[in-house]
Amino acid sequence: MSTNYKDKIGELVGVEVIEKNGIDVEKLRQLLLAGVGAEFTTYYYYTILRMHCTGQDGEGLKEIVEDARIEDRNHFEAMVPRLYEIGGALPRDIRKFADIAGCPDAYLPDNWEDVEEILKVLLEAERCAIRSWGEVCDYTQNKDHRTYAIAQAIMQEEIEHEAWFVELLTKRPSGHFRRSFVGQSPHTKGQGGLIHL
Repeated sequence: MSTNYKDKIGELVGVEVIEKNGIDVEKLRQLLLAGVGAEFTTYYYYTILRMHCTGQDGEGLKEIVEDARIEDRNHFEAMVPRLYEIGGALPRDIRKFADIAGCPDAYLPDNWEDVEEILKVLLEAERCAIRSWGEVCDYTQNKDHRTYAIAQAIMQEEIEHEAWFVELLTKRPSGHFRRSFVGQSPHTKGQGGLIHL
């Protein structure tokens, strides 16, 4: 076996191709890290928000919040393998990971007994996710087909989540329909490491 061949084993042709297409791979790693960080922290905060959807008004929201919560975890699972494929990695320290998340923390509002206040937090989190994955889509379109496909699928689900919360806040019609099962993730199904419960 030649030394030249051994040297090339660790090179990633997939990275070479996207660099040739104009992708700054370090910038892409940072965008993906911010995106998956936001999905991971949103999953955590949505757990808290869901638990506080109580009373006559809140109980009806739990299932919708749960769909968004599990699908956000699925988004994390779908994109993390791609981060590693392009030579990136998750931080070893979860505190650092939360600090570099691309969206603000979706804190439980002080007035959490007002379900509308919880819905506003959920809505803003979805809007940030749409912007975040939209930036990834804009950056990778026609340059990195694999990352684009995953980010675009995630963004479709985030747009649906936004519509759900807008519908609940404004009572305007939306395309929301009940998922067949919790965390169905109809658009990211089969993307990366997607898990269904």
